[in-house]
Parts: sequence; structure tokens; C-alpha cells
Amino acid sequence: MLTLLDRQPLVEEARPSPSLRAEAVTSGYGGVPVIRDISIAVGPSEIVAVIGPNGAGKSTLLKSLVGILHVTGGRVMLGSDDVTNRPPEELARRGVGYVPQVNDIFEPLTVLENLEMGGYLLTPRKIRERVADVAAVFPALPPMLKRRADKLSGGERKMLAIARVLMLDPRVLILDEPTANLSPKLADTLLKEHVKRLAAVGKAVLMVEQRARAALEVAGWTAVLVSGETRLEGRPADLLRRRDFEELFLGAGPRATPDSQLDQKENDEP
Repeated sequence: MLTLLDRQPLVEEARPSPSLRAEAVTSGYGGVPVIRDISIAVGPSEIVAVIGPNGAGKSTLLKSLVGILHVTGGRVMLGSDDVTNRPPEELARRGVGYVPQVNDIFEPLTVLENLEMGGYLLTPRKIRERVADVAAVFPALPPMLKRRADKLSGGERKMLAIARVLMLDPRVLILDEPTANLSPKLADTLLKEHVKRLAAVGKAVLMVEQRARAALEVAGWTAVLVSGETRLEGRPADLLRRRDFEELFLGAGPRATPDSQLDQKENDEP
């Protein structure tokens, strides 16, 4: 029987070959580790969600994967290549797209100008082609191409942030709290429609998500981080059947139900 500290997957089932994987990664700020020995992988057409309490090190993990924070232990692999501590711009050229939680669009620019900025490595002709490709993924974008980004709604802004990163046609898409500050309805649309659509066209999607229930509904694999360490990982349905998942992630008592506690956790998020 697995304990709370057991890091082995709950179910050994076939998953796609990893496009991106972390192997025993340790990282933090100012030489102080925030995450320790984290291993996680995501492959083509797969959605992997990282969830956990506030302060668990979820965003630190993503920043370490994309070269924003220095990895002090372990390594980051992109396919068969070691890309540990490579700069973010190099990873972008090599097919890793990163959408941060904040500062993810250029507000003074129009939607089209934001997309053009996202394709800064491309030729003008290729930029036009990619705008058309991205518009096919997000059909709501074309009518707003001339609108200033600071006039968009919260859901439209996040859609633009993801679309801007898609301009370079990344094979791996890393999303940090994509539903932050969105209403429950918009959050549901973003995850169940947009994020699932990205996986359907072959992207490997790794996301940190504050809405645990929503993340579990769309992910094919989920890792639970607590105090900078991976405590549980597995298929969402398997996690939800475990009493220790409820107690570990939510600090719930033995009589609490997973659904009620997940709802409470979501209500507690800022």
C-alpha cells in the first residue's frame, strides 16, 4: 500500500513517450531549494496537471523547466536532449511554449500585434500563415484582431496569451495557473475546450492549476506537490478514490468527502 511519501505512480499504464521530462529536479531562489527531486513527464496529446496546496512549489517547478530559475540538481530533458538551465529564448526556439500566470500579453498592443510579437522568430510570410493556423485553433480570435489587448475580457486575454505562444508552433505547452482570476464558467470553457483542443492537435500540455476539480476532469495524469515534493501521482480517477489524496492535498479529516473539500479549496483560492 502506498504511503503519503511514496512517489511511485499509482497505476502503471502506457503513456506517450515524453516530449519533456524533469528528472529529480531541485531548484529554488537564492540557493535555497523550494522543490526537491521532482520528476515529471508529459508527452504528445497528453494533459498533465500539477496540483497542490498554496506554497507547494508548483510555479517554481514550471519556471525551472523553462530556464527562468536555475536548476541545482537533476536535469530537464527535451526529447533526448539535456536542456537543463538553457535560457528561455533557446527553449522557445526548440519548441517549448510557456504562458506565465501574469504579464502574459502586451496590453498596449492589438490582438494582431500580440500575435506578431509571439512570432518574432518568423518571417513576415510565416507570421501570416501562423496567425491563420492559430485562428483555426481559437475561432473567436479573428473578429478581435484589431482590438487593443487591454480591452479584452479575462477569458479573452488568457486565450490571446496562449495563442501568442502558439505562434511558434511549440510541441510542448506549459501553462501556469491558466484559470487564475477567471469566473468558474470561463475557467471551465478554457480548460474543457481550449486546453483539450490543444492536446487533440498533438501538443504536450503541462499545467499548474488552482482549480483542482477542473484540472482532474481534463488531465490524463496528475501530480500532487506538497512542500516542494511529489507526494502522489497517477490517473485522476485513481487519485480521487484514495482517502490519503483527500487528506494530503486538502488537510481534510477522515469524514470529509473529496467533493466538498475540493469545493472548499477552490473557494479559498485568491
